[in-house]
Amino acid sequence: MDIFFLGTGAGMPAKLRNVTSIAFKLLEERGAVWLFDAGEATQHQILHTSIKPRRIEKIFITHLHGDHIYGLPGLLSSRSFQGGESEITVYGPKGIKEYLHVSLSVSQTYLKYPLKVTEIDEGVIFEDDQFTVEARLLDHGIPSFGYRIVEKDRPGTLLADKLMEAGVQPGPIFRKIKNGEVVTLEDGRVIDPSKFVGPEQKGRVVAILGDTRYCERSILLAKNADLLIHEATFSKGEEKLAYDYFHSTTHQAADIAKQADCKQLYLTHISSRYDRNAWRELVDEAKEIFPNTDIAEDFKEINIPLK
Repeated sequence: MDIFFLGTGAGMPAKLRNVTSIAFKLLEERGAVWLFDAGEATQHQILHTSIKPRRIEKIFITHLHGDHIYGLPGLLSSRSFQGGESEITVYGPKGIKEYLHVSLSVSQTYLKYPLKVTEIDEGVIFEDDQFTVEARLLDHGIPSFGYRIVEKDRPGTLLADKLMEAGVQPGPIFRKIKNGEVVTLEDGRVIDPSKFVGPEQKGRVVAILGDTRYCERSILLAKNADLLIHEATFSKGEEKLAYDYFHSTTHQAADIAKQADCKQLYLTHISSRYDRNAWRELVDEAKEIFPNTDIAEDFKEINIPLK
């Protein structure tokens, strides 16, 4: 499970940071990539990575400001020419369906794969046997959502060496034991799976928030998260400016992480007013409140380890 930052800037593309897009790489878990937002030139950013557009399975849009959606029609169109045949589901606020319909129909773009568009409200918007995704409205100038991605607990690791010591050879029996089935061997011995499978692996939790002022819903989304990705458009001391423009400061993002008892915080959606030399100062500001803080940069990848 890896996070790859494709764009980490605010408002408009800049030399050092493109606008927002985050790739949530679930290649081992489900052979897929989920995108969170697709600002202008997201597909250009992907060209500089190992990410394959055909692997993109879901796209979650936080809100409909241009710096989060202008790259979406182009990305969907190009995917048809890059071997993409599997269905994509786009989740987003009311209006995302019309935006895509107009963009694709006016440009006479015909996709070679099924496109499903789901306009969301608060609550659980996706669930299968591996993940649950919950959305909550934040505090922005237009409806803006934050997403909480919860990996479901998984069975423990199969203790293969212990099984072979017991005279059980690899094969279909291993799979049955891994799945918790009681197995009777040819010699009459009964294998109790609980003795040959390690402890259950706790699922990981990631919170990816859209643009927002400081708000309580952010804390709910980020509660006990292994990773919180929170915007920090402004530095500390700019609370009035952040409030007026419906954004957050470094201190406010760090305070959310502290109250939510997160393990790690990454700051993103950084204003172009801050040059490369100022980025470390932004991190240091947040660390005054939440020590385990870092800053997102375009093409930076981070791993979310198993618990």
